[in-house]
Amino acid sequence: MKLLQDALRAGRGSAPPRRAGARRVLVAGAAGALGAAVLEQLLAGRAFAQVSVLVTQPLNTSALPGLVPVPVSALSLPVAARAVEDTALIVFDRERHANGREDAFLRPEPAQLPNLARALRQRGVRRLVVVMPHASASLPGALKQGLANLDEQAVAALGFEQLVFMRAAQMPAGERASQALQRLANGVLAQLHLMVPQRDKPVRAAKVAQFAAQLATQLADAPAATRVVPPELVWEAAQARDIAAFTADWIAGRVIVESPAPALRL
Repeated sequence: MKLLQDALRAGRGSAPPRRAGARRVLVAGAAGALGAAVLEQLLAGRAFAQVSVLVTQPLNTSALPGLVPVPVSALSLPVAARAVEDTALIVFDRERHANGREDAFLRPEPAQLPNLARALRQRGVRRLVVVMPHASASLPGALKQGLANLDEQAVAALGFEQLVFMRAAQMPAGERASQALQRLANGVLAQLHLMVPQRDKPVRAAKVAQFAAQLATQLADAPAATRVVPPELVWEAAQARDIAAFTADWIAGRVIVESPAPALRL
């Protein structure tokens, strides 16, 4: 629960006051290491007057001004125009053992993406960032730069002014192979890292969260578009000294990351 506690403390720090205005952001998927880190970045960044989070059970946030729990059941209810979130992030993350307040957060499944995105659009959300970790070896290079499946195409057709799919590289699940020789081969490959290019290797959740939060913050000033962030770009952002400047350059088309040549498969 350390990441969640850090996120909650972030809103109570001595950071500059939140910007004036009506900008609001909603996070769907604040459970898990990545989701908690995204929530922490949004709270600490102070770019939004209000940070909302989707919950599946009551969550007391009275001690944290600026954080508003939104029950999943409330997505279908009418919302006053001045209270609608203009930006939302959907964060898909691996399931991990959780307890306490983190249990209250919605943990979306990839199959729920079209319906969840549709509910957000009907609510009035205009900008959407979808963070979709994946095992880098499982996704062809061409699809890292484009829409990977029919669900993503359906989301793109919903009419968001800004839509971003982040394909953040994720460490393989590490399922235990049933055959001794296969386990040996997996061990050798894991040691030599032959199957995954350096820029496809996973980066820390905090770095992915910083990039996602910057995208959510800066999209309001960008031309309307559907964008895909390949894992190579996430890796480049993680190495940047100034992620905010890197994000601005990428949105403006000043950062171009070429996909590496296919890795040698043994």
